[in-house]
Amino acid sequence: MEPVTLTTARLLLRTVGPEDTDAVYAAAQDPDIQRWTTIPSPYLPEHAQSFTEQLVPDGWAAGSMFTFGVFLPEGEELVGMLSFTMRSLGSAEVGFWGTKEHRGHGYTTEAVVAASRWAFIHLSIDRVEWRAEVGNNGSRAVAERAGFIIEGTLRSAINNKGVRRDCWVGSLLPSDLELPSTAPYLPAPAPTSGA
Repeated sequence: MEPVTLTTARLLLRTVGPEDTDAVYAAAQDPDIQRWTTIPSPYLPEHAQSFTEQLVPDGWAAGSMFTFGVFLPEGEELVGMLSFTMRSLGSAEVGFWGTKEHRGHGYTTEAVVAASRWAFIHLSIDRVEWRAEVGNNGSRAVAERAGFIIEGTLRSAINNKGVRRDCWVGSLLPSDLELPSTAPYLPAPAPTSGA
């Protein structure tokens, strides 16, 4: 698939390339990004170069990972990164981070909602899953503000830099954004009280 560009009221979401390598490298020096995400630590210039020049374009070309840089409207100032990784038929996992200087403005939430809407419509998926290590309260706040339903805690479900960690998991369905599903959805019946 060819990369696409999305716009919101305050943001431009576009693929990243070699011209963005320095911005990605600079943003990824943030200790919080290195702590809470699975990017390499220390994050070296060659990691950013491999990401922007190989991983991102290969993901789009293969239809396996769809990565957007989140920029202010002019398209030059990076405020975050967001990607959807296809996990199974009809399901993708979202991952995101925001740059330190742009946190607290709702940019990441705005980007997650816009990109999820695009994914439901154009990738024919019926579930976007979010996972974050337990304790990553910033990521959880973004997910909840974007409409994700927190479904629970998975034990030892994330491997971050060689250490198994518990994670929160949540989901966003097309109906959460008032969109139709590609397949019928039969939710579990409500529990009944009784003997």
